[in-house]
Amino acid sequence: MNIATQSIDGGFTEPVFDAQTIFRAIMDAMARPGTVQDLPQLARPPAPLSATAGAVALALCDNDTPVWLDPPLQADASVKAWLGFHTGAPLANTSADAHFALIANPREMAALDGFAQGTQEYPDRSTTLILLVDGLASGPSLLLEGPGIEKTSMIAPPGMPRHFVEQWKQNNQRFPRGVDIILAAPGSLACLPRTTRIKPMEA
Repeated sequence: MNIATQSIDGGFTEPVFDAQTIFRAIMDAMARPGTVQDLPQLARPPAPLSATAGAVALALCDNDTPVWLDPPLQADASVKAWLGFHTGAPLANTSADAHFALIANPREMAALDGFAQGTQEYPDRSTTLILLVDGLASGPSLLLEGPGIEKTSMIAPPGMPRHFVEQWKQNNQRFPRGVDIILAAPGSLACLPRTTRIKPMEA
């Protein structure tokens, strides 16, 4: 299949309804950090972009939101063509210019503070990171607390960035600035808004 065909195929079948479905799942996951939102497969992007991450990008990105791609996605012309065709979003030159960042390989990701942090006046001008993960229950456990969580909540995404817990603590300390994270797993997603704290696990 050539790139032109790949870039047109695989978008939302019902763009308005599908975008609303994904957007609602993201809002619910942001409001209740650590909860897993199950998703139907609504998008079929070219690999290595996953179906969940592709659907999130279609729901959130448009021609006003520069998107940064990590090296595995940046290297794939069909991914760039698909995102461009379906969202119109321009590619950000650097991670610090991005409204959204799609990360296919979170293990090798740049540090969180290398992305746009927003300002005290406009904290929403920060990057939302969309991390492609293989699941939400098979990695090291992250015990979460903070707004939207009754006592604690737990998720266990595999393949997270190096020193993630320490980086996230620093992200908390920059509040109201800082990044938010959407974890895009096969058939589901969860969110880590910047207000969520990761509690050290009891040894």
